[in-house]
Amino acid sequence: MTNSQARQRMVKALNGIVVTRLRERGFQGSFPHFRRIGEKKIDLLTFQFDRHGGGFVIEISKCPPDGITTPWGEHLSPKKVRAWDMHPSDRLRLQPSPGSGTSDWFRYDKFSRQGEVFEKTARETLPFLDTAEKFWST
Repeated sequence: MTNSQARQRMVKALNGIVVTRLRERGFQGSFPHFRRIGEKKIDLLTFQFDRHGGGFVIEISKCPPDGITTPWGEHLSPKKVRAWDMHPSDRLRLQPSPGSGTSDWFRYDKFSRQGEVFEKTARETLPFLDTAEKFWST
């Protein structure tokens, strides 16, 4: 299986398992960018994949309810703003292990790409949604 095929299978598993939960929590958007627009703020979540394949991390952030204006003057509306658009100091990276390398990310290449590896990896992310809720509530 190529890296591209494995990523497609991982995205399918994330859509079926994690994105379903995000929708239950009020999130809108399409893969990989999601937002929950509230009266006082917008909660943001983005899936970021390892460019070399086999892993991903979840970036979360929040912004004012009317979106943001970038340093170069572009206004990003509530329906367009993404976690990536926020300053790195205003984002939190959710990953299973502390560290700055992609080896610390959610890895679907650490297992044989047979069977339920993609679904198993997607399910591993679910407890991190509670961590995200704590971040968004502060």
